[in-house]
Amino acid sequence: MSTAAALEPLRAANLFSREPLYDVRILSVEEPVARASVGARFDTVPIAEAGFAFDLVFVVAGGDPLERRTRSVAHWLRRLDREGVPLGGISGGATILAEAGLLQNRRFTVHWHHYADVERLFPDLLLERRLFVIDRDRYTCAGGSAPLDMMHAIISREHGTSFAQRISDWFIQTEVRRADAPQQASIAARYGTLPAPVLAAIELMESHIADPLDAEQIASLSGLSTRQLQRQFSESLGTSLMETYREIRLETARDLVRQSRLKLSEIALMTGFGTQAHFADSFRRHFGKPPSTLRRHP
Repeated sequence: MSTAAALEPLRAANLFSREPLYDVRILSVEEPVARASVGARFDTVPIAEAGFAFDLVFVVAGGDPLERRTRSVAHWLRRLDREGVPLGGISGGATILAEAGLLQNRRFTVHWHHYADVERLFPDLLLERRLFVIDRDRYTCAGGSAPLDMMHAIISREHGTSFAQRISDWFIQTEVRRADAPQQASIAARYGTLPAPVLAAIELMESHIADPLDAEQIASLSGLSTRQLQRQFSESLGTSLMETYREIRLETARDLVRQSRLKLSEIALMTGFGTQAHFADSFRRHFGKPPSTLRRHP
């Protein structure tokens, strides 16, 4: 299910576009054929033959993921990281990335079944109980049907929310879930009823915390001009587009300050602030106190 939910949106994107958008390859550890739990067979390329020329590589793992870890996989993943290839984990895949030392200073998630093991084995990592997490060059999700929602976020970023919605409609995915859907109330519950472009814009903001989009990018991906989207934000929320975005990033930063031992300079980077000074100043103006005052162990 996890593999299919990750592959199908990409196949549909190629189907709906005038030219192929994604070149998808299925990889395996050693054998040229991989067998799914229901007996389905996938023709694959062994990683020893796959090379490193990828735009993004996902590790998919179910059951007990750490039983499947091997030195060859860890070595290959570290080489991909050195080559600058973004990495992802689906279902239990993030545990393999963690074991390989590739989730340091990165927010991530796994299937709920693995929460306790991850917290026990990797207590210093930034596990979040979310549907999916995109943190710069790391893409992780809970598995099951969650890859549908993560791929919606990825395709929205690359090709616009209208195109991504066509794919969701194709799969009768009548409600695309946000990244933190299992843990927090819906956007509508937090903000009230919103116009579709405003909702799309907030979804883009919440999946781009560390690598903020600019106003023009958000508006284009949401299907409006910047001026139109700014007006809808003002009418719907009484605040500007970028003020809303800054608040979302600062709320994430406050959680990291409270819940992690990361340096403030690292939190600044993880929430899209160019310098620690800029982060501290923005934090102080928004919350009325500097971030250092929230640390349990200053």
